[in-house]
Amino acid sequence: MARNALVLGGGGALGISWETGFLAGLQQAGVDVTGADLLVGTSAGSVVAAQIAQGHTLEELVARHLEHRPDGIESNMEFDVQNLMTIFQKWATLPEVDEAACADIGRMALASKTVSEDRWVTSFEELVDADWPARDLLLTAVDAESGKFRAWNRADGIEIRRAVASSCAVPGMFPCVGFQGRRYQDGGVRSGTSADLAEGYDAVLIVAPIGSGTLSIDPLLGRQAKAEAEVLKAMGIKVELAFPDEKSMEAIGPNRMDGTRRPQSVEAGIRQGSELAPRLEAAWSKTPA
Repeated sequence: MARNALVLGGGGALGISWETGFLAGLQQAGVDVTGADLLVGTSAGSVVAAQIAQGHTLEELVARHLEHRPDGIESNMEFDVQNLMTIFQKWATLPEVDEAACADIGRMALASKTVSEDRWVTSFEELVDADWPARDLLLTAVDAESGKFRAWNRADGIEIRRAVASSCAVPGMFPCVGFQGRRYQDGGVRSGTSADLAEGYDAVLIVAPIGSGTLSIDPLLGRQAKAEAEVLKAMGIKVELAFPDEKSMEAIGPNRMDGTRRPQSVEAGIRQGSELAPRLEAAWSKTPA
């Protein structure tokens, strides 16, 4: 039987909303990808991947984004704006992303003023359940000192909320997250999608909230996702890569941390996912487990 992988990329708080809506749109159109044999999550995608792997339904998750609720920690951030801009300028202009480049960003992240690590990790209690699921789930992060890549799984001994918090630790915006004497930053520093983790599967859906824009790190992460997709295709894997379209970009707006735009972001994702469903159906050949 065909083995499928779902790769969910980074994209801020509204990336979570848009990705959730996108998957719900696929499901509503008859293509349910939540039963993938492998779930890969990076940054925002780590939240959605963990929620799905833990058994939360897309209907339930969409409802969360549509309801009015107080802004989360992402809207009450304590950070140095100028420092954040400096980090993103450096990140956006990297000619290539290797361990040395990740370590350079990591050093800047470690020196940044942010909310406390405890507050950051605790904030994920309202998003992610406490236990690792039995399903194959990989959550990406990057060692902030060495630049080495890490794909967390349940065998690593890290609490899943801490793993998600590390994957979402945007450099300069949120604190690096510690585990076993090391500090970890956002997995998106290495790649916005890390779709290479899906090698060996028959069909791969890559959902990338960042990559279709022209500003900041969008071009870099877009090139990375496209390159990863092409490598997988060259292996004979059926690959579909989805970025936000123009209407979705308008719904998300310029600030991916603007919690007031959750409803329109999730709705834009639903629309776009439903439109993609017919093209994906032939490749996605199995129903949820």
